[in-house]
Amino acid sequence: MNKSALQVARAAYQPKLPNALQGAVAVKEGAATESVANQEEIKKLFPNTYGMPIVTFEVADKKAELPAMNVGVILSGGQAPGGHNVISGLFDGLKSFNKDCKLYGFLGGPSGLTDHKYIDLTADIIDEYRNTGGFDIIGSGRTKLEETEQFDKGIEICNKLGIKALVIIGGDDSNTNACVLAEYYLQKNTGIQVIGCPKTIDGDLKNNMIETSFGFDTACKVYSEVIGNIMRDANSAKKYWHFIK
Repeated sequence: MNKSALQVARAAYQPKLPNALQGAVAVKEGAATESVANQEEIKKLFPNTYGMPIVTFEVADKKAELPAMNVGVILSGGQAPGGHNVISGLFDGLKSFNKDCKLYGFLGGPSGLTDHKYIDLTADIIDEYRNTGGFDIIGSGRTKLEETEQFDKGIEICNKLGIKALVIIGGDDSNTNACVLAEYYLQKNTGIQVIGCPKTIDGDLKNNMIETSFGFDTACKVYSEVIGNIMRDANSAKKYWHFIK
């Protein structure tokens, strides 16, 4: 496919990374986490995962040599700009630790996990989607992960592909899915980690740890630009009124 100069320039952009993620990384565990409210009730619901420590990343002197591992990724819920770069970052990070690591993308959202529909995300695929919006690299969906049969289907395909970590990129419902899945997998001692990556255009995932999620950041900027354009237009054509809801 012939690419325009703009496409080439966009693909060449390097997202800015904090110092701790630019080279060797050290993981530091901190205080135990707790819910904002209803601590005892939530602890009863999630006895295996509640109270896990805060983890921070720091600059290390030497990059650790890690064995090859396979990771699965799921895009869940409504699309948002930035999803492709989360996947690209996962791919780059895995390959930087060990070139034999693999990243599998489950197709069409959480149902890809339960229906065993996936692709091996290679460098050729990843490079076509860097710095582009949308969730179309593997598609998204809104399937709820609520049934034991669904959890076990996930274990089955993860074991088949040798997946040791599952990353779910999504909003509040999707991260609830991730939380329930993590609890079940730890309870069953499966050896499969579950990581929730917050994404929302609504701004409903915000706390001390998440100042602004990706998706919401873009939505704010786009709406601000559109409203600014309308303000300029109202000043230019004074006989018109514009109402913004």
